[in-house]
Amino acid sequence: MAKTFQKLTRPAMRKLSPGKKIAEHGITFERLANVDGVFTVNIMVDGQRIHRVIGRESDGTTRTQAEEFIAKVRRDAREGRLNLPKGRKVALGFQDAAAKYLARLPEEGGKDLVMKERRLRIHLVPFLSDMPLSNIKTFDVERYKKHRLQGEAKHGTINRELAALSHLFTKALEWGWIDKRPAVIKRFQEDSGRIIYLTAEQAERLIEASKGDQNPQVYPFVVIGLETSMRRMEILSIRKEHVNTERRVIYIPQAKAGAREQPMTAHLAAFLSDYMQTIPDSTPWLFPSPKSKTGHTFDIRKAFRRVVSAAGLDPDIVVRHTLRHTAITHLVQAGVDLPTVQRISGHKTLAMVAKYSHQNGAHIQSAMDKLEARYTTKTG
Repeated sequence: MAKTFQKLTRPAMRKLSPGKKIAEHGITFERLANVDGVFTVNIMVDGQRIHRVIGRESDGTTRTQAEEFIAKVRRDAREGRLNLPKGRKVALGFQDAAAKYLARLPEEGGKDLVMKERRLRIHLVPFLSDMPLSNIKTFDVERYKKHRLQGEAKHGTINRELAALSHLFTKALEWGWIDKRPAVIKRFQEDSGRIIYLTAEQAERLIEASKGDQNPQVYPFVVIGLETSMRRMEILSIRKEHVNTERRVIYIPQAKAGAREQPMTAHLAAFLSDYMQTIPDSTPWLFPSPKSKTGHTFDIRKAFRRVVSAAGLDPDIVVRHTLRHTAITHLVQAGVDLPTVQRISGHKTLAMVAKYSHQNGAHIQSAMDKLEARYTTKTG
């Protein structure tokens, strides 16, 4: 049934003075200082606030167009509800969808669960909140990207968050929560520039600095990172029962590319054998944290930045992931074949390992020297 307007009528709009406005039934007409008029809409639909500028009077926009916009939004919401599973009365909000997604994903053997939970909890859920899952548009995704850029997040970081959002959309469609993907997700093109890694001398300085830090967990974190190439959260979520110092492997049940056994050096095996003796029997974690919801340390960023500075390095350049880059780079430069490096690093593809073959590495020159020696005829 059409709305009856008592205030927002043509005569009232024509008489409106500059700077004044009339609002009725979710539609606002404002007379601007240049005497032009602008129509906006501000309504609630399925718990979501819809606020849009419809257009200017000078462009031919009328109240009827604002009414048609409201009708379309409400019609789309009704159609979305018709496609929901039986028994659901309102559209599934993003926050609830994220919670259900995280609860259900482990049942299907989902991967990278810790980081998916973190990206949703810290960034995506606070931004998208209770917006109906089926109503998220490409425009909302672009707003999110702009929001994260303003927070100085890097393109790679935002892309990982968008990947989590995309996977949630995929599973929601598969599980029947929505009838189509609600938005197109366009990721940033990432810089494929030179990988930052530490020289052997810089790595030694970092190790020495971590030994003297007030945080007792930063030293084992640095040693494990440099001597395995494990990712930050793979290290922090190690369980004592998954460390086998005799076989010199660490079992990683939820690695990015699937469960794997992580090889380690003999030095690290001996170190961990002693280190685990200092951890209380009451905790299963290698990096316990009673205050954490997970029971283990979740973030060691502050302590890591502190020891990087103490080692005379730049904490804005040398980050926690630099440990992984360093280990892989030194494996490659030591002449280890790329398939073996891939086995150690846990990369999904060989191409991802090949980027560590720096063009200016000493191992490249060594290889060329060997080639030259094959051609050179010894004389005299």
